[in-house]
Amino acid sequence: MGKIKKADALALVLLFIVVGISHAGGIAIYWGQNGKEGTLSEACGTGRYTHVNIAFLNKFGNGQTPEMNLAGHCNPATNSCTKFSAEIKDCQSKGIKVLLSIGGGIGSYSLASVEDARNVSTFLWNTFLGGKSTSRPLGDAVLDGIDFDIEQGSTQNYDHLARFLKAYSNVGKRVYLAAAPQCPIPDRFLATALDTGLFDFVWVQFYNNPPCHYANGNITNLVNSWNRWTSTVPAGKIFLGLPAAPAAAGSGFVPADVVTSQILPVIKQSPKYGGVMLWSRFFDVQNGYSTSIIGSV
Repeated sequence: MGKIKKADALALVLLFIVVGISHAGGIAIYWGQNGKEGTLSEACGTGRYTHVNIAFLNKFGNGQTPEMNLAGHCNPATNSCTKFSAEIKDCQSKGIKVLLSIGGGIGSYSLASVEDARNVSTFLWNTFLGGKSTSRPLGDAVLDGIDFDIEQGSTQNYDHLARFLKAYSNVGKRVYLAAAPQCPIPDRFLATALDTGLFDFVWVQFYNNPPCHYANGNITNLVNSWNRWTSTVPAGKIFLGLPAAPAAAGSGFVPADVVTSQILPVIKQSPKYGGVMLWSRFFDVQNGYSTSIIGSV
């Protein structure tokens, strides 16, 4: 190697500074709500996703027997979802984090008390994470964590659920916590939980919320909301949550070229930028959205 001239050294320093301002991210995807979206292994095999949320455990808490709904994929009641154990492990072998998403837009769930939150955390640990149970709907695969997609019911005690779940990180494999709040701040259901600072990934839903989503070529409301999230909400990484196709949401779809040319260059300047979350794998298969944006994420 020859000597580096001062001018060249300065150029290298400037390059590192410029690169340092823009943070690389990944793509998180929701899978499980449409039998026509393909298998979990197929999703992970694309190489486009860094996080997969299996959706949903949509019945839990308040003394109810928890239930999982994976739409057309399998029926937990007949034990036919255990086939996904090998696929979960396959995804994890590729470095992809696989989480169970609890809640969703349709279901019956709430946490009646601190003790109820403790009981639900014990159930989640033993049934889907590192614990032991005679009933493990997804087989013996150990998921990486739990995603809170709380959109209905009571707003109480999710902060306690987060604390109980995170405490399991002390007895083995790290338990990652994720959340999918709506973009208005504070989120009605998850604000108290997010204030714990225990969440590793927060994929904010920048859709179905006109005050803070993209509309009519205008990115201002979305970017302003993003800046509020990244400056006020204590979280590991914050993701830009988007619909993967116009049909995936009631409103707020952002054309891929707008995301890559106008939005990502701005939001990637935040140290908390984690990437993009897409709803959902089914719509991404239909529309090829992740393929269109991955080069810029």
